[in-house]
Amino acid sequence: MDNKQDLIQLISAALKEDIGNGDHSTLCCIDKKAKGQAILKVKQNSVLAGVEIARVIFSQVDAGFEFNALMADGTHANVGDIAFEISAPIHVILSCERLVLNTMQMMSGIATLTNQYVEKLKPYKSRLLDTRKTTPNFRLLEKEAVRIGGGTNHRFGLYDMIMLKDNHIDYCGSIEKAILMAANYVEKFHPELKIELETRTLEDVQKVVSIGKVDRIMLDNFSPTLIVEALKIIDGQFETEASGGINLDNIESYAATGVDFISCGAIIHQAQSVDLSLKAVII
Repeated sequence: MDNKQDLIQLISAALKEDIGNGDHSTLCCIDKKAKGQAILKVKQNSVLAGVEIARVIFSQVDAGFEFNALMADGTHANVGDIAFEISAPIHVILSCERLVLNTMQMMSGIATLTNQYVEKLKPYKSRLLDTRKTTPNFRLLEKEAVRIGGGTNHRFGLYDMIMLKDNHIDYCGSIEKAILMAANYVEKFHPELKIELETRTLEDVQKVVSIGKVDRIMLDNFSPTLIVEALKIIDGQFETEASGGINLDNIESYAATGVDFISCGAIIHQAQSVDLSLKAVII
């Protein structure tokens, strides 16, 4: 995973939130020197995600552990499978248990749902994108889960792409003004940034095509029929993205239009956590 330092900061903050001034449940009854083993059991058919994150979580508490990944991220796991084994001080296992489970259950849920969408798109050229509709401070893990599930990460934040949406256009005054100001900004300050603009009507699409200076046109809340009309106007001059109201039931109708990308916030905010458990192995 990229952004390793961001991951470490996220894990450190989560461990501090959970452990506070001490894991007193463990401190009161487990010898600090005691060693133990545990396994991560899969209790629900799913696409597994977060195994390598679990390894990093344990490493942030104690380096003295052995971690054996039996299943890789992205594996289709079945009930009863064992994802990994760990041998470590029992204090380390118990202090990390909840963060490992919370992370892997959430990530596996997103990866599983993402994979269902990706399977629907296999006959088509359209690629599935995630959005910024994420849980604050957990975007890094949620987008990693999308990637593991076979989706494509869109922008990570407000800093890595210019996306002129309806509010930007309305506040700016017009599509023309927003595009020209954005293009000037990119040329002067950030030539590496790409520009995407959200359109709401076919008239908007015609305006963008006549002006140019953008890299991608978002077709927001367009029906598949209107997207076909929009693609005729665009005629391959810009990347295209369908967005708004897209779900498992209708995504194929959007992909059949030939649009380049389909963005869907639901793959993250509608995903349900997968049932996993970390169980002690008593020898």
